[in-house]
Amino acid sequence: MDKPSFAANIGYAFLQAFFQDSPKVTKPSGFDSRRPLTLRDVSEASGVSEMTVSRVLRNRGDVSETTREKVLAAARTLGYVPNKIAGALASQRVNLVGVVIPSLSNMVFPEVMTGISEVLEDTGLQPVVGVSNYSPDREEAVLYEMLSWRPSGMIIAGLEHTPASRAMLAQAGIPIVEIMDIDGEPVDSAVGISHRRAGRQMAEAIIAAGYRHIAFMGTQMPNDHRARKRLEGFEDALAKAGLKLVDREFYSGGSALLKGREMTEAVLKRNPDIDFLYYSNDMIGAGGLLYCLDQGLDVPGKIGLAGFNGVELLDGLPRKLATMDACRLEIGRKAAEIIAGKGHDGIIGGEVLELFPTLQPGDTIRKIP
Repeated sequence: MDKPSFAANIGYAFLQAFFQDSPKVTKPSGFDSRRPLTLRDVSEASGVSEMTVSRVLRNRGDVSETTREKVLAAARTLGYVPNKIAGALASQRVNLVGVVIPSLSNMVFPEVMTGISEVLEDTGLQPVVGVSNYSPDREEAVLYEMLSWRPSGMIIAGLEHTPASRAMLAQAGIPIVEIMDIDGEPVDSAVGISHRRAGRQMAEAIIAAGYRHIAFMGTQMPNDHRARKRLEGFEDALAKAGLKLVDREFYSGGSALLKGREMTEAVLKRNPDIDFLYYSNDMIGAGGLLYCLDQGLDVPGKIGLAGFNGVELLDGLPRKLATMDACRLEIGRKAAEIIAGKGHDGIIGGEVLELFPTLQPGDTIRKIP
């Protein structure tokens, strides 16, 4: 594996230098703050050669501690930032990993990003995020811009893309990891869960607990492919038990408690006999739970509820919502490991890694007799 990048080394060195006593540095005579800084500026400010400055900032070669401190102090005082483009011209790659996710408001993806960042932290690779807003065309535009910078790898949510996006990914010549889903054909590598299996497992648990009049509420299926696949798996399991959904309600926009309340009220007014509400995510499920409790409904005796994602932020609700852990942190970590060459046997590319979510019945599904 390559040594840590220039940016990683100099950033780490700056932190060390910042919290240590370091030599006082004066800016070179004739210094113009409007022009880009160069190694020569750091060399003049520290009183050592440009070659020595380069070795210190790249953490290469033998340099005395005194000289090292002088160089770092000079660079920090001047505000020197290395020119990554110059290095990229030789390698045709920059030490960036493009990450394309559908939303920043969805609480799922920050945890995925945490896993990615944790793994890449000591590799010299830096994640850069683009947001598609669940729009295939927007995703295509984001991919075009990111790939034009020749990143060292790409991590992208989902397996469904426009033909142009898929062609760009296939021809990029870098490790590609599609995340969150393994129900489909990846361009290169994939890390995620089977959403169809997750939907089936939830339906089987609901049926086993004795619920029979079931409704579904979720995002617009054409854009949220993972929610669509969970619904497909859910309905498959219902059909095997001789059941079908009594009602369904879809919405557009971000996940919100208020949206969950509104949808739940609408569905229960249309069909008062419904005894279970299955939501595509925990946020709208939590809104539905709060509505049911406000109405004095017996949860989970008269009516049960379940969401998806295992969002810990909702643990403070009056009842713990039934859900499934979507393995978000682990998905981020495993995807980054593949990009960084830390995967199985150090092989980069061609891996499909399935993770298995855990059903958490919480307090909103009846206990199985």
